[in-house]
Amino acid sequence: MLSAFPALSLRGRRGAVRLVAATWTCGLVAAGVLAGAGPAVADETPQTQGGATATIGGLKTYGEAVIHADTGDQQVSAGLFEMSVDGGGTLQTYCVDLQNPTQRDAKYHETAWSGTSLGANKSAGKIRWILQHSYPQVNDLAALSAKAGTKGLTEQDAAAGTQVAIWRYSDGADVDAVDPQAEKLADYLEKSARNVAEPQASLTLDPPAVSGHPGERLGPVTVHTNASGVTVTPPADAATTGVRIVDKDGKVVTSAADGSQVFFDVPEDATAGSADLTVQASTTVPVGRAFTSESRSQTQILAGSSESTVSAAASADWAESGAVPALSAQKNCADGGLDITAANQGDETFTFELMGVEHGIDAGKSATVTIPLQEDQVYDFTITAPNGYAKRFAGVLDCRTQSDAGGAVTQTLSEPSPATVGGTTVDTNLAETGGSGITPMITVLALGLVGIGATTLVLLRDRKPGQG
Repeated sequence: MLSAFPALSLRGRRGAVRLVAATWTCGLVAAGVLAGAGPAVADETPQTQGGATATIGGLKTYGEAVIHADTGDQQVSAGLFEMSVDGGGTLQTYCVDLQNPTQRDAKYHETAWSGTSLGANKSAGKIRWILQHSYPQVNDLAALSAKAGTKGLTEQDAAAGTQVAIWRYSDGADVDAVDPQAEKLADYLEKSARNVAEPQASLTLDPPAVSGHPGERLGPVTVHTNASGVTVTPPADAATTGVRIVDKDGKVVTSAADGSQVFFDVPEDATAGSADLTVQASTTVPVGRAFTSESRSQTQILAGSSESTVSAAASADWAESGAVPALSAQKNCADGGLDITAANQGDETFTFELMGVEHGIDAGKSATVTIPLQEDQVYDFTITAPNGYAKRFAGVLDCRTQSDAGGAVTQTLSEPSPATVGGTTVDTNLAETGGSGITPMITVLALGLVGIGATTLVLLRDRKPGQG
């Protein structure tokens, strides 16, 4: 059940759209390898393409900065955060989202720039240059100080100056470091920065969804990674379903490398069903990768990585006849929406309706549909098809560095509380930017309850007589 609120139904020529007051959710779908036969349930489909998943642990190395605004000057702490990677590893990050607070123990996932405010920021490449040429990538502070023309840098000065330079490009902020040496470093980095290309993900599977008929090898799914190799785990109930993960020659695969192609080998007598594949590796995440949280916690950008656990997932769906779609989604901040890619390897047209527009994907074809969304809008919808197919997509569109809905206020605070990751409530000593840590949640909940501005869409493909 997606919501306890009453539903409104609208029925068209080919199908139905049911509008339901939205629920708001945060967190991630647990990684794993699953397989099943028979009707599919509407499990939430991840809108990330793989990589590291981590929990933010606080501001660790920092100095002070002053933000100059129309309402006056506001002092904040500026520096490096630390994250603990699920499965092992540590990440160091800077903030690229000045006006939003950092939520306590927020879960983050590695994300393409296109899924963040960096996707529409022409200076995003300069931020990566700063990361590559400053602390902690350059940990020889004497050498960094000489380049910046300072009289010496502490780790705190280096972190603060780097963060200030990043904010000038990520948020267009009028911000200065309090310490003169940190300010000189910030000026040097800002003036020296050049555009550098976005780094590739630490681990992805492409495409993240495939489909076809029983008796076929569904795929290929290509591994992209900077790791030396990845482990491939077969479906948990492979002994029951008979689904195997194989290479192009039909040989069972348990490991793979960058560029490897794997397939879901589905038995000919398999009933309509699905399987999810997860691959895992240990590697350093490339500097400059973005990290986002569905709880609207501050977007982060990677400054350093230990050897860390990374993973990626792909799904397969199959049926004997009819439309057999494969769906995946990714946030598109440049166009202000959610991109849904639909591929149809069945023998009939896959027809569905989104936002009042009907779409048809012919057999053997694929297309990408962009669902326009407002900033901070909650979305939660399920696309279904015959043979029990159902895919659910849920989240919040969080693309801008300053929320239109929020009015977040930066506060002057002393030092970070070890027990809190920086939400700026008035009764704690925290050193982050943004309003109260609960503000985004209130905003998200309010948006989800206002009319049908943010809705759960249950999209049903029209069934011909006799279809299941």
